[in-house]
Amino acid sequence: MNGEETSSKHKPWNWMLFPFSSIRMDEDILYAASPGNGIYQSAGGGDWTHISGELGGNVVVNRLHAAEGKLHACTNDGLYKYEDGKWELPELAVSCYQYKTYGTCSFAATDYGLYHSCGDDWHRVACPDRKVYDFINLPQFLIVGHEHGIAMYDRFVDEWSEFSLKAEVTSLAVYKGHLLGAGAGGELIVGNRRGGFEVVTFGNRLVFTLVRHGSSVFACTDKGLYRIGLLQGQMTLFSVKTGFPVTDIDSDGEHLYMATLFEGIQQMKLSSY
Repeated sequence: MNGEETSSKHKPWNWMLFPFSSIRMDEDILYAASPGNGIYQSAGGGDWTHISGELGGNVVVNRLHAAEGKLHACTNDGLYKYEDGKWELPELAVSCYQYKTYGTCSFAATDYGLYHSCGDDWHRVACPDRKVYDFINLPQFLIVGHEHGIAMYDRFVDEWSEFSLKAEVTSLAVYKGHLLGAGAGGELIVGNRRGGFEVVTFGNRLVFTLVRHGSSVFACTDKGLYRIGLLQGQMTLFSVKTGFPVTDIDSDGEHLYMATLFEGIQQMKLSSY
């Protein structure tokens, strides 16, 4: 972002140069989480406000989820909800890595498997003996990324399939019918649509996480932000914004907001890539 665009006479909008791990947009409110520094919000492009004081200094935020005026923080201390300026006690008091909603139901990835709730109590539904980092809920499949690989539940045949990849799968996305995963070692894991997976590396680039936006899937890496694409039938990375490590992204429909390790929160117009 151009440092001359300011919301304050004293500091530019993106003055914070903390390492950020997660970012989420809800209407005109932007939320960002920084390991060791807590959670911040910026409303309407205004100044940043620290909002995680009630959570305590030892809470580490893994991911954020924001929608309909509610912010959920997946932390090492549990799943917290922030609404109307207040934090509620953890809905799940175990380490949480991902939270998503599907209609009136919610799923949470934790140290002790995948949990599910439809307005009542939380119930464990998958991988009770594994750390679950991410998941995708599709009409036919429930796909889980965990510490040993990927598990997939086929609702049509009521059957689980296990894919041991000798890698922790920390992020999942689907692109043009291919199931993609990010490995804890920076690998890109690509489903071959024949019941197997290939582990792909891109030289010295490490993939941190995969984020779907519209019809595109982005790879946040230690060298910048890339868009997943196919080149001569091979999955590859097309550069969007390079020069600094990007850990997460979100968008308000006009701008793409990037959480980075060394450059704070950056933004770019969607029309510029």
